[in-house]
Order: sequence, then C-alpha cells, then structure tokens
Amino acid sequence: MPMAEIHQFNHAAMATHFQARIAGEGRAYVAQAAQAAFDLVDTLESRLSRFRIDSDIVRIAALEPGEKMRLSEPAFACLQIAKGMDEATHGAFCPTPGALKTQASLPHWNLLRDEHSILCIKGRLEFDLGAIGKGFALDRMAELLRQWDCPSFLLVAGGSSILAGDPPPNVLGWSCGLGEDNASERFFLTHASLSGSGVAVKGAHILDPRTGRPALRQDRAWVLADTASESDALSTACMVLSEPELTEVLDQNDTWLAFLETDQSARSIGRRVPPIAAYGHRDR
Repeated sequence: MPMAEIHQFNHAAMATHFQARIAGEGRAYVAQAAQAAFDLVDTLESRLSRFRIDSDIVRIAALEPGEKMRLSEPAFACLQIAKGMDEATHGAFCPTPGALKTQASLPHWNLLRDEHSILCIKGRLEFDLGAIGKGFALDRMAELLRQWDCPSFLLVAGGSSILAGDPPPNVLGWSCGLGEDNASERFFLTHASLSGSGVAVKGAHILDPRTGRPALRQDRAWVLADTASESDALSTACMVLSEPELTEVLDQNDTWLAFLETDQSARSIGRRVPPIAAYGHRDR
C-alpha cells in the first residue's frame, strides 16, 4: 500500500502558531476538517484567555469569596483537568501562579460539578492557563478530527506541545524530537503527546507556585503523556520539582515519562516505556 499524502495546515491562535499535519486522501475534505479544528481553537481561546474581556477566565476574576459562576463547558473541563494536575503534582503545576504577584497567598477555589460552576473560596481568582491551555486545545482538536474520520494526524502548538494520533500508513509513527526540528534524539509517536518547557527562549518565566519565585530546577524538560493537557502541565512541573519530588509524582501514573536535559543527552524518569527511537526520520 502506498503512503498516504500528508497535508499541512497552519493557524495563528492563543498567541502562538498551530499546525495540523493530516494523512489522508482528498485534500479538500481534509482541509475542511482542519479548518473546523482551527475554528474550535478560536472558540476555546475566547473562553479561556485572560486577555479577552468577555472570557470565562476574566469574568471569574471578578468573583468575591463566597460567590460562584456558571462556566462554559470547555472552561469547566479545562479547569477540572488543571485542578487534577495541581493535586497530582503537589502544587508544582498551578493555574493561578501569577496571583502571588498581587496577593499574599494563592487563592482558593472549587468546582461544583452538579452546577457546572466555580466557587471562589478565598482571594482573587487570577487564572493563567498558559501552561495547559494549548495542550487542552490540542486534545479537543484531536477529538474533532476523529469525528471527521481523520484519525491520522500530528498536531503542534508553538513547537513546545505536540499530539500524535494514528500513524500514517506503513509508518511506525510520527517522528518527533526533543527540542528543535534538528534534534538528534527523536521518537516515533502514536496516540501520545510530547511537551517541553525551558528557560532558553523566555528566560526564567516559570514561577514556583509554592514560593512565587522563578523556578530554576532544570534548563529544559520534556514530558510524554497520553494527553497534551497532561504533558503540558507536567513539563511545567518538571521545572519546579526537585528530582526526588518529580520521581514521586511520575510514579503515580505509568503513562507519564519525563526527559531532563543533561550535558550529553536527555535522561528519562518515570514508569512509562519510552517510544521507539526514530533515528534518521523527521516529522517535527
């Protein structure tokens, strides 16, 4: 069977660049599917951005302690994942780290599942979903592409978040590297996400939510997980946690694997079996 053609589409959203590579016949149909996925990203941005005055995230910040607000479905779902990752990482990943710049302590909040609402318990709910929002968008894009019967895809957000679906025909997976396009360490990814965090591009921009100070544990780190939401959140946590703390977090889940940059190569930590190496192959 010949290899299916891989169609590439690009879109600007969430202050970054999204790319969809979809394997399949018939570019016209695949292009419609990609556009539907990008339209979904735009909708998610309107709900999750702290820079959109009518977004759920901005309106949440106006809540006083004891007040609650009904959320849109994507905002509730994203915050639910964020809260779970906050708990799983013992606070190393936090959706409100910037609050420590304006408040003495992190705000307290809870989600009311039956009411699809958020309750402000203490402080001002200053959410910043930048460390999970792109991953959440990739997960939702993947769901939609599968509904369009386009299951073979590689989705990229900003170069730091990657989500792979089915592999193209007759290929082990999508070749993805740890770092830049010319990265020497590469893997074949299928049904998995790879996210990276570091200080090389933006400097010490990641805050330790536990102290409010820049997180300087690692220069660069990558995380492999089943979903892009998880890998995004965990790659941020890698920058905050000490190695013993990180090992404890990763041991909770055998679908998580971290790669920490060293002088010679990236060293892996976690129970997940590493994907097949993709030497000489390149998709991302």
